[in-house]
Amino acid sequence: MQLYESVMEHSDQLYKIAYSYLGNRADALEALQETTCRAWIKRKTLKDPRAFKAWIIRILIYVCIDEQRRRKRSVPTPDEYMHESITETDTGRMEMLWALEEVKPKYRHVLLLKYYNDMTLGDIAELLNKPEGTIKTWQHKGLKQLRGIMKDRGDWND
Repeated sequence: MQLYESVMEHSDQLYKIAYSYLGNRADALEALQETTCRAWIKRKTLKDPRAFKAWIIRILIYVCIDEQRRRKRSVPTPDEYMHESITETDTGRMEMLWALEEVKPKYRHVLLLKYYNDMTLGDIAELLNKPEGTIKTWQHKGLKQLRGIMKDRGDWND
């Protein structure tokens, strides 16, 4: 199967993952484009075509992390914050995503993939090349850390 067809086969899931990391459509689409470019350049490093999905998602996550780092170095203008309309239902989701930004990165990856992208812990373990037990631990610790952050902000009720 050609790279293009393989990417297209997983494009919906890739977009959802990129959006969950970056929070807007334009950046998610840009991340997909960059991921496809990096995958093309590194296509010879994929030894087992059956591992394509995990391989491409891993590349996408690195692209998203690079973009998040770039954002931290730049100061956005108010117009950049307001370029997408926000509904009341989006507010709770946005607060949760902001809180997730403060969660330790390895825990954040597990929480984003599990709860925002509906991946199983087994799939996440395969993707991150970690034992499933480690992923369960990271999920538990990430949720605990997230609860603490939300509690400190007054956004969490036990």
